[in-house]
Amino acid sequence: MKNSEKLKILLASSNPGKIQEIIALSKKLPIEWIPQSEFNIEDTEETGKSFIENAILKARHAAKISGMPALADDSGLVVDALDGAPGIFSARYAGKTATTEERNQKLLTELKDIEEADRTAAYHCVLALVETENDPVPLICHGVWEGSILFEPAGENGFGYDPIFYVPTHQCSAAELSTAEKNRISHRGQVMQQLIDVFKSANEP
Repeated sequence: MKNSEKLKILLASSNPGKIQEIIALSKKLPIEWIPQSEFNIEDTEETGKSFIENAILKARHAAKISGMPALADDSGLVVDALDGAPGIFSARYAGKTATTEERNQKLLTELKDIEEADRTAAYHCVLALVETENDPVPLICHGVWEGSILFEPAGENGFGYDPIFYVPTHQCSAAELSTAEKNRISHRGQVMQQLIDVFKSANEP
C-alpha cells in the first residue's frame, strides 16, 4: 500500500465514546473509517467467552454484511474482588437498558465492604481486524490499563466506568484526565499504538 493511499475499513461499533477514541487515536494511520451505520449494521450478539472472542465475532459480522475489512473493539473492566466481573458483561452489567450511572452505582454497591487495598481492577481492550468474514488469521491487539475502584465517582470526562476507575500513576480518576492524556496511557491507547506499529512495519521497505 502506498503512503498516499487510504485503506477503507469498517468501524464495527455503535458506541460513540469508543468511536471517538479510535478515530482520535488513529490519525497517524492511512485509514478512512467507514461507520457501520452506512450499511445499517446492528450490533451482533456477544456470545464469546472472552474479549478476544467477542471482538472477532463483531468484526466477522460486520465484514460479512459490508463486504469490507472490519475492525471491532471489545473492552471492559475486570475487578479482582469480584472474580473478574463485570468483564465481558461490562456494558450490560446492570441490564441492557441501564445508564452509565446505574452501572457504576451497581459496581460501587457490590464493593461497598471491600477495603481500598483490595479494590484493584484493570481495563482491558481487544481490537480485532479482519480482511474478510472468513479471514483465517485476524489481527489481534490487546491492551491492559491497571488501576483500582474508587469509593465514589470523580470527574466529568471520558465515559463508562471512568469516573470510578482510579489511575495510580496520575492519582486521579480516569474521568479527571484530559482526553489527550487518557488516550496516551489507556487500554485503548495501547492497542491503537500497537495497530500503528503494525501498519508502520507493513509499509517499511
